[in-house]
Amino acid sequence: MQSTLTIGFYILLAAIVVVLLVGIANLARRDEKQASRSNQLMRLRVILQAAAIGFLVLLGIVAGAIKFGG
Repeated sequence: MQSTLTIGFYILLAAIVVVLLVGIANLARRDEKQASRSNQLMRLRVILQAAAIGFLVLLGIVAGAIKFGG
């Protein structure tokens, strides 16, 4: 389980980097849909970052670094 979460976490990190790079490249474009595309990419990046944080918390729980209760 821990290795699956670790792999998922690294996949999410790679996806965040890809979306970030696409967003930076999109800033160089100057067409009428550039602003809308930038907003969509920013939303996608925020969602992916939230998922990565969730995976990191789950990984901490599974690894025993985060404990609930006594």
